[in-house]
Amino acid sequence: MVDIFDEVDEELRAERAQQLLKRYAGLILAVAVLIIGAAAGWQGWRWYEARQDQKAAAQYLAAMTLADASPTGSNEATRTAATATFASVAAQGPTGYATLARLREAALKADAGDLRGATALWDQVAGDSSVDPLLRDLASLLWAQHQIDQGDLALIEARLKPLAAADNPWHALAEEQLALLDLRQGKKDQAKTKLQHLAQDATAPSGVRGRASGLLTRLGG
Repeated sequence: MVDIFDEVDEELRAERAQQLLKRYAGLILAVAVLIIGAAAGWQGWRWYEARQDQKAAAQYLAAMTLADASPTGSNEATRTAATATFASVAAQGPTGYATLARLREAALKADAGDLRGATALWDQVAGDSSVDPLLRDLASLLWAQHQIDQGDLALIEARLKPLAAADNPWHALAEEQLALLDLRQGKKDQAKTKLQHLAQDATAPSGVRGRASGLLTRLGG
């Protein structure tokens, strides 16, 4: 008797399963198609991103080769081609390559005497919230370095002070620029204090410490 009831239960379950399958076959098929389509779309998008990364990398390396082949003051046509290639990567490449390309493009423009074009590019990087904070701060530092002689004093100081914080990777370079800004304003004692700190800062790059010591000597410090 137990076996008979078990067989009846199995048949009932099988019949219910067939009825459910008939009723929802279209929905099940649609869900399956969506899952397969989503997986295929994701794989396709990853393939597309990889292709775009490879293309941007190739263009970036080509621009670097051109830039390295045209040091300041030589081969204007090559430098122009490098600048244009960097601009293309900056406009069309993924965020990482686009940011690096924009920084290199700005450096080439500055070397060529186009300070307005260079500062505009540094401002773009510094103000782009999608860019890594390290590169945003670097863009602000480069902007300030090229404004230090004739830019707006208050604006330069405002851009440099956050970078001079002890936990900022660029703090030594930023403090060096703040010392130069003090000298521009005739604040010799304040400049000497900053330079003395830099000269003794073991975390500062050796070049920064050397420049600080040399300038202190010239200032009688």
